[in-house]
Amino acid sequence: MRIVMKFGGTAIANGEKIKTAANLVMQSKEAAENMEIVVVTSAIYAVTDTIYEQANRIAEEGKVEKVKAFVEELRNKHNMVASAAIDDTQVLKKVNGEIKERIAEMEKALIGICLLGELTLRSLDYLGSFGERLAAPILAGAIQSAGIDAVHFTGGDIGIITNAEYGSAQLMGGVEQEVRARIMPLLGDKIPVVCGFTGETKDGKITTLGRGGSDYTATIIGAAIDADEIWLWKDTEGIMSADPKRIKNARKIPYISYIEAMELSYFGAAVLHPRAIEPVMKKKVPIRVKNLLNPDDEGTLIGEEQEKTKKAAKAITLIENTSIVNIAGTGIGSISDVASRIFSVLAAKNVDIIMISHGSSERTVSLVIDSAQLERAIDAIQSIPAVDTVIRDISYNSNVCTVGVVGVGMAGTIGVAGKVFSALGNEGISVKMISQGSSEFNISFVVQKEEAYKAAQAIHDVFEMGS
Repeated sequence: MRIVMKFGGTAIANGEKIKTAANLVMQSKEAAENMEIVVVTSAIYAVTDTIYEQANRIAEEGKVEKVKAFVEELRNKHNMVASAAIDDTQVLKKVNGEIKERIAEMEKALIGICLLGELTLRSLDYLGSFGERLAAPILAGAIQSAGIDAVHFTGGDIGIITNAEYGSAQLMGGVEQEVRARIMPLLGDKIPVVCGFTGETKDGKITTLGRGGSDYTATIIGAAIDADEIWLWKDTEGIMSADPKRIKNARKIPYISYIEAMELSYFGAAVLHPRAIEPVMKKKVPIRVKNLLNPDDEGTLIGEEQEKTKKAAKAITLIENTSIVNIAGTGIGSISDVASRIFSVLAAKNVDIIMISHGSSERTVSLVIDSAQLERAIDAIQSIPAVDTVIRDISYNSNVCTVGVVGVGMAGTIGVAGKVFSALGNEGISVKMISQGSSEFNISFVVQKEEAYKAAQAIHDVFEMGS
């Protein structure tokens, strides 16, 4: 049996959890004859966010002493985690040496940024990769300490070659074959431990796959080596019908299809990277989302079948920090012409569009985007030639949330949309914008931010998602 096991987030928040992860690898290896395992790791919990925050502060303030203090703090943190995770003193000594080397590399980069006062996207990717590059030696060391030979690699080491779109790099052609060629000879007695989230360009520049990209790394590898399953170890029961911190009666979904999982990830569910499903769909490699603290639980299985359940809608999720941008003007003669111009300039500025709607009679185009990209989007739209004569009005509303209702059972089921919007109407909630794809697997809409969780709860209740 061939398994890819990915550990991330709070599932590797400290040394004890990393030791638990290493023991799970060992137990899985011993549970079945000829078991082959590849491990993918994220950064230790919150480390990547801290690196990004400190890098921006250092670039702005330009104080070398801040660099020294930060890297020392980071080195101490990882040494403490390693000491708690690794029992073998010789292995620990080697790992601490690797941590020291990586921290020294990072310090040089931060000092350069400090002196220049400039932080580029390429520099951010290089710095952001250190979260995983510091965690991988510790997890590999913990597995070695548990009694199994392990060796760690960066994403680039095992063939994850990308373009130079720093921050959200795209895979180059032939990656699957390259990963397979590099990983397969290692399987058997050794456990490869791979840095998630990271790749590199053809000329060796480090890139990242976007936030949550370690899931994506795991599925790239799983597809490349024809894994029997991919296990994503997290600190949750599995994929939930809604955010259990916000929605009462949210429940674990035992089975969900690839397309449903993809829809949820694109609409804000933090369980999976939005692109993580793509590599495994063609090869039909199942993904299982499991709880590190309850390994005997089956978790959520993500697979090929689009299971029809009695409940048409299976889950609800939302993207909190979104904005509606409205573009209007009596001079707009053709919606398609103006839309093409709008999409072209937004694409050039790397602005992602979450939802689109237009009113031909009103000569309007409305878009939903991430609020963090709002200023960039407005500047891009205002740069369109003849904007003063064609587009007469650009307005926006940032006090909104985008809600997505997902389920393959909605396709062809009469009255689903009616139930969704009746539930909102009964709660006195006004809808700002609506979208439904032709697949009918997702109904998405926008409401005022302060009404978002009330809206989600009402829909969760009406479809009895939590029972």
